Amino acid sequence: MRTQGDHAMIEVPAGRVTLSDRRTERSWAVDVGAFVLGAVPVTRGLYEQVMGAWPSTAHGDRLPVEGVSWGDAVRFCDALSVREGLRPAYRVPTDDADAPDWDRTADGYRLPTEAEWEHACRAGTTEARYGPLDEIAWYRGNSGESLHEVGGRRPNDWGLHDMLGNVWEWCWDVYDPEVYGSYRVLRGGGWFDEHWSCRASVRRRSHPTLRIDDVGFRLARTLPG
Repeated sequence: MRTQGDHAMIEVPAGRVTLSDRRTERSWAVDVGAFVLGAVPVTRGLYEQVMGAWPSTAHGDRLPVEGVSWGDAVRFCDALSVREGLRPAYRVPTDDADAPDWDRTADGYRLPTEAEWEHACRAGTTEARYGPLDEIAWYRGNSGESLHEVGGRRPNDWGLHDMLGNVWEWCWDVYDPEVYGSYRVLRGGGWFDEHWSCRASVRRRSHPTLRIDDVGFRLARTLPG
C-alpha cells in the first residue's frame, strides 16, 4: 500500500481483463499494466480540502463525494497533483464537455480506464462479484437508500473497498463515440441500484456534465516506467 497525504493507494498488478457490453453483445480483451488505485472512492473531506467545498449539501467527511461531473473529477485530479508536487496527468478542460489531453507519462492523479477499473475490481477472480454482495457493497437491498461512509464493507483480495455499490465511479473512457458522442463510462453500481447492477462487468454511460447523488470517482496513478 502507498499513502499520499490523507488517502491510501493500492498497487494493482498487471494482467488481462475481458470487457463486455450487453447492448452490443461484444467482448474484447485488454492488457492492463501495473498501476496504483485508491483504496476507497474520493471522500467529501478530501474533496473539500483540495477544492475548497464539496458539491453536496449533506455532511460527512468520510462519505464518498457525489454530485460531481466527469469534468469535476478531472479537475480534482489535476488540483491534487499540483498540491502534492506531481505532474498533472491532464490539461484541465474549461468546459465539462471538452476532452482534455492525457499525458500518459505523468506521475499525477487521474481517472482509471474502465479496463483498469474492472481488472482491479475482480482482483484476480472471474466471478461477477468478489464476495457476497451484502458483505462487500452498499446497494438498494441494504443501504436504506442512502450513502454510507467509505471502507465500511469488506474489501476485495487486493485491499480495495467499495468497488461495487455506494457510488458509481467515473472512468476515463468514452463509452461509444459513434452512438453516444462524448458520453463517458461509469462503473460499479450505487446505493440506489438493484443487485444486478452491482457486478464487475456492468457498464453504464452518461454525459460528462452529469451531476447526480449516486456518482463519484476514484483516483488512479501511473507507475514509473
